[in-house]
Amino acid sequence: MKPFLVLQLRPEAAAADSEFAAICTKAGLAPTEVQRVRLDCEDLPARLDLSDYAGVIVGGGPGCVSDAPEAKTPVEAKIERDVLSLMPEITARDVPFMGCCYGIGVLSHHLAQNVSKERFGEPVGTADCRLTEAGKADPLCAGLPERFEAFVGHKEALQSLPEGCVHLIKAPSCPYQMIRYKENVYATQFHPEADAAEFEARINIYKHRGYFAPEEAESLIAMCHAANVTEPERILRAFVARYRA
Repeated sequence: MKPFLVLQLRPEAAAADSEFAAICTKAGLAPTEVQRVRLDCEDLPARLDLSDYAGVIVGGGPGCVSDAPEAKTPVEAKIERDVLSLMPEITARDVPFMGCCYGIGVLSHHLAQNVSKERFGEPVGTADCRLTEAGKADPLCAGLPERFEAFVGHKEALQSLPEGCVHLIKAPSCPYQMIRYKENVYATQFHPEADAAEFEARINIYKHRGYFAPEEAESLIAMCHAANVTEPERILRAFVARYRA
């Protein structure tokens, strides 16, 4: 059985651990089915062969690919460099890939360098997601309602759909919520692994990172617990079920 390679881009240990647990739980991955790499403190495996993995899952993180190089810390630059180094092979070979939040920025930056903070950033909260016609036909979206809520919170976003990509899910607040490149390379702007408890943990960890005023943390946590976010995790489960080998 091939494992899934889970790459984490969060330099905060508590956030990375919580996210990893959420990805495994929501995707239905057993410990024996994953190889975890925290790119903030680990290097990619030497002589990494993507053929050894069932697929690649990339988590979120506080970095922004559109930030100027001089604005990035050495750790942020290392994380970005490492994950981007895999994208030419992933896209050329159509390796199964699921990028979550930061992951859509990584994919689109590699394909088109069209990620910026100009438009479509979303504050911490929920997006009103809707399936496109292509989304209704995509195997990872099978069984999803045509409209559902998902947790979001990001400063940068795709400004246009990269060439070769299919638009699967949209929202009024940010049009490109889920895309697919070729047949097997997927990315979401929302967090398919996150439930209210997970987002509460992130709000407490990132309340001084500029996503919102720190004094808003408690009201945002209450909003998360009042939200009806149940569907996005089905995308993660569908990804693992489709590519598990």
